[in-house]
Amino acid sequence: MSTLLIKNIDVLVTMDAQRREIKDGAIYVEDNIITQVGRTAELEANTDLKPDRIINGRGTVVMPGLVNCHHHLYQTLTRTIGTGDGKILFDWLKYLYPIWAEMTPEAVYISAKIGLAELILSGATTVADHLYLFPNGSKLDDEIRAAQEIGARFHPTRGSMSLGQSKGGLPPDRVTDTEEDIIKDSIRVIESFHDPEPYSMLRIGLAPCSPFSVTTDLMKESADLARQYPLVNLHTHLSETKDEDRFCQEMFGMRPIEYAESVGWMGNDVWFAHMVHPNTDEIDRLSKSHTGVCHCPSSNMILASGIAPVRDMLNAGVNVALGVDGSASNDGNHLLGEARQAMLLQRVGWPGFESSANRFTAREALELATLGGAKVLRRPDIGSLETGKAADFIAFRMDDLAHAGGLA
Repeated sequence: MSTLLIKNIDVLVTMDAQRREIKDGAIYVEDNIITQVGRTAELEANTDLKPDRIINGRGTVVMPGLVNCHHHLYQTLTRTIGTGDGKILFDWLKYLYPIWAEMTPEAVYISAKIGLAELILSGATTVADHLYLFPNGSKLDDEIRAAQEIGARFHPTRGSMSLGQSKGGLPPDRVTDTEEDIIKDSIRVIESFHDPEPYSMLRIGLAPCSPFSVTTDLMKESADLARQYPLVNLHTHLSETKDEDRFCQEMFGMRPIEYAESVGWMGNDVWFAHMVHPNTDEIDRLSKSHTGVCHCPSSNMILASGIAPVRDMLNAGVNVALGVDGSASNDGNHLLGEARQAMLLQRVGWPGFESSANRFTAREALELATLGGAKVLRRPDIGSLETGKAADFIAFRMDDLAHAGGLA
């Protein structure tokens, strides 16, 4: 058994049930699992604790590792393309699909590795990714290899697109796959990689891309397949833009949440990226069904998608997490910066809401990025620093120029 003591932490932000923030804090870890949390003096007085290694945390703030619940790691090599000249979502996607169609397995692997490294440096220890196109022989395996080499706790989702332009969808046919091949490969990646055990470093999800790129049959088949395995979650984009809402009305005769209900996509094993335009009734349905939402503020701002009503969703009891989204619609992979962006964006006024400096706090933003993500991914073993949780923690030095005055 390996043991570790981190002590003399200036402020230990636990995110436990009491939301304790412990000054001169300490954490004791046994085989990568937290067994003691408290003040340094308390842990040092416990003669039963015999650490193999001791880290002096003086001058640091320590927090739970952040949880990124929506990303497209393959996009790291195409960051900033198409975002600087005012494209909205559908036009932006049409511009980038031909570029992404030329990616190779090596490009997907390198792109994922760069993105994961950036995320870890920003404080993310758990990453959920959505890979939905597989050009030139690329596979989800390419991203999994990158995550295993980097050391991230990884939730890759096997995405898919089957509804090409010739069938009324948005993507060109060349970046879509047959539904038979999609289901076959979904089974392969689940049975090859999925680990449902506590403290797992790798869990697979299924993620048909969006209502405008897959058929209703594929949505239903993916849900049925995922629910044959323990803790295989379901993920998709939903209600990202008003264009998407109109597409659902025209194609299916219903709004996005109604569509999700019709294909069996509601429940605590489902989480939707974006959810920018739900009405009050739809927010209530999300809450009652325990369906999760991932807020992606920077991407929504860059593509002018709108401001998600995160405050209303939280007040209604919806589980809300935080996501960077792909670098192509974010320009970077900084999850702590995304938490700040979420806080600031919720304070801004928009039709029906006056601006308010106290609408959203820094601690609420941190909750989205920690416990919010853990709940959405069905991971009770991460998201806070307390006994029995995985030892996923991050430390920020407060004695450098950028943080001068931060602990005043």
